[in-house]
Amino acid sequence: MDSTRDQIVKEIPGVIRVYKDGRFQKLSGTDIVSAGIDPSSGVQSKDVVISPETNLSARLYLPKATTKKLPLLIYIHGGGFIIESAVSPFYHNFLNLIAAESNVVIVSIDYRTAPEHPVPTCFDDSWEAIKWVAGNCPEPWLNDYADLENVYFAGDSAGATIAHQMAVRVGIENPKVSINLRGTVLLHPYFWGEYRIGSESEHPWKPLMDEMWTFAYPGTSGLDDPLINPDKDPKVSGLGCSRVLVFVGEKDILRDRGWYFKDILGKNGWKGDIEVIEDKGENHVFFLFYPSSDNACSLRKRICTFINHINK
Repeated sequence: MDSTRDQIVKEIPGVIRVYKDGRFQKLSGTDIVSAGIDPSSGVQSKDVVISPETNLSARLYLPKATTKKLPLLIYIHGGGFIIESAVSPFYHNFLNLIAAESNVVIVSIDYRTAPEHPVPTCFDDSWEAIKWVAGNCPEPWLNDYADLENVYFAGDSAGATIAHQMAVRVGIENPKVSINLRGTVLLHPYFWGEYRIGSESEHPWKPLMDEMWTFAYPGTSGLDDPLINPDKDPKVSGLGCSRVLVFVGEKDILRDRGWYFKDILGKNGWKGDIEVIEDKGENHVFFLFYPSSDNACSLRKRICTFINHINK
């Protein structure tokens, strides 16, 4: 028996372990929870297949007692392009809260992840799901209750990176995609780059951020790839919405990139409105892990305000 088959050839702590024989073990983000009715909010959820050929699916959320068309939020989960899913307990719980508190219909895209499906598969899957929503979609929850004239994109971490790129594609490809994208919410976006800004070079997570991207995307041009570094994206000014809301955490290594994104849009001539909100004392995607905290509740209220245009 070849004892070297269990030799670990690569490990990204807390994310994935790869063995010499090609096997891999995802170290987190593998738990799942079933769709159904959330007893605390009355929000209903169900899973739908978008493409049987690629096994692309989504989880849909419908608020309680819905009798009219509601804003549609298309959400893209995080996980470094490698772990997590739309059926994760963290995302299921978070989106139940968002659906109830913001009174929105939600499509949570369950894109395929690396290394089985390297980047840019997750970007392509997300775009396919958006086209499915915008097209002659047979799903009654969307047809009956989702207002395609009032659409928002959102995502966290790697999902926020994807959501931003989807908003750029909408801007470039409209009117081919018949939705009215009113705004994008980026929660702790995984924007990165070769040149270090702020406190990135001293942060202990710096090697992790470098490694996750190159592992998830073996064919990348590097850390300045336009898919992850909007400062290097010649299409960034084509962002297809007029409003952007960015959240950053004070202790998050991605904090400075989130703030810098505002400068990137400004210097590239984008004419919309962008707001960056920093949660003091918080680390990466804290709102998933501590949903009852004051800052997490405040974050969700800000999202509700952004979507429903409530005066501050």
